[in-house]
Amino acid sequence: MRILMVGLDAAGKTTILYKLKLGEIVTTIPTIGFNVETVEYKNISFTVWDVGGQDKIRPLWRHYFQNTQGLIFVVDSNDRDRVVEARDELHRMLNEDELREAVLLVFANKQDLPNAMNAAEITDKLGLHSLRQRHWYIQSTCATSGEGLYEGLDWLSNNIASKASMSH
Repeated sequence: MRILMVGLDAAGKTTILYKLKLGEIVTTIPTIGFNVETVEYKNISFTVWDVGGQDKIRPLWRHYFQNTQGLIFVVDSNDRDRVVEARDELHRMLNEDELREAVLLVFANKQDLPNAMNAAEITDKLGLHSLRQRHWYIQSTCATSGEGLYEGLDWLSNNIASKASMSH
């Protein structure tokens, strides 16, 4: 099963990746190119592609889309200035042909920060309710503590599994 994890730079993708893989925080530097990690969870192999969010490499995202069954979009819930940019990137990705079958999990990350927007506000700001043909879910997370990460992955694995059984 192939899961793609994306989001703007500094959203917390790499921290989530290492938290799931190692159960500890790894200090990260901005990703140039990408890190590939496989996270084993409940007999499912989540291949997580952590794609750097800096502008110049965003066009490179597209060739990681093939065969992606689940998309994890990570948002910095504390970054009100860039939530519109996050929404635009998300909707641009969801318009890609290769991703039309992928289920969408949004991690509303950095919920430990006092001014973080809650999941309902992020849902609104990202325009998730307008996604008619898409199976989506939003999960509040704190990557540094690991809170919410496994609940989100449970939803993802259950929904990818049920989509697979429906199509056979």
